[in-house]
Amino acid sequence: MSNAASLRSQLRSGKLVVAPGAIDGITARAIERAGFAAAYMTGAGTSMTLGYPDYGLITMTEMVANATRIVNSISIPLISDADTGYGNELNVFRTVQEFERAGVAAIHIEDQVFPKRCGHLDNKEVVSREDYVAKIRAAAAARRSKDFTIIARTDSRAVLGFEEAIARANLALANGADVAFVEAPQTLEEVAAVPSRVKGPCLLNIVYGGRTPDLPLAEAERLGYAIAILPGLLLGAVIEACDEALEGVKTTGRHTKPRVEHSPALLFARFGAADWDARRTAFRDAPATAGQKAAAASEAASSGASAAASAAVVAK
Repeated sequence: MSNAASLRSQLRSGKLVVAPGAIDGITARAIERAGFAAAYMTGAGTSMTLGYPDYGLITMTEMVANATRIVNSISIPLISDADTGYGNELNVFRTVQEFERAGVAAIHIEDQVFPKRCGHLDNKEVVSREDYVAKIRAAAAARRSKDFTIIARTDSRAVLGFEEAIARANLALANGADVAFVEAPQTLEEVAAVPSRVKGPCLLNIVYGGRTPDLPLAEAERLGYAIAILPGLLLGAVIEACDEALEGVKTTGRHTKPRVEHSPALLFARFGAADWDARRTAFRDAPATAGQKAAAASEAASSGASAAASAAVVAK
């Protein structure tokens, strides 16, 4: 089953799909190892790995490159931020093709102007309904597999109000999107209203310290959300851990003791070292397989036929 088909199956189950945010192969492996059934590539986190704030400074190719590395490091489906699609509907068409080719299971595309801003910051701007719908239609038309999930994000709540956000979410679903993502509802009442008023599956973005009130995942599922992403969960934890470890070195003058004992071998084991160790000697002096023997026999027969033909030409 492809990653896209796997995510579709999870969505059909009726259970909340919880996808913590990954920024690289390390965090993605941690998510899979912890038992989560999906991961989310955060655009903000990807920006920060390159040394930038989430201000729309990262290109489509940079985002796809990071998504490709993450997909190749895990076996669970990856949902990815695709920002605004990086232009008009022509750019969106190519964006979908590139993410799908990379093995990503789903992407979300938003209605902010480009360059965009983090959905939980002030001073955002959004495009017209017409431009937004055109992008969603292009995204739906571009995918090669119907399993690839198009998530339509709208940031219009902060700019044009909650009613406009609901209207845009429903417009997107009516024009080819599979899931609606109303970014940054501002009260618990709004959070509850989204899945009841939007005519299709909905995604909830849980950002600690953001515009949306915090609520338990079980409550999000009870309200009817299909997907919950936690983009900053590991990003924040990584930054905190780095600050703490570095301060420890400055304070004590020596390598800080890790919270969990590990060695290089134990760390490498998390990233498939056993498989690579097996490959180290697997291709030396191995007995020929039946397929290899058949190929060798076919090659010998072909060589013999060629030699005979050559001899016949010489005889003439």
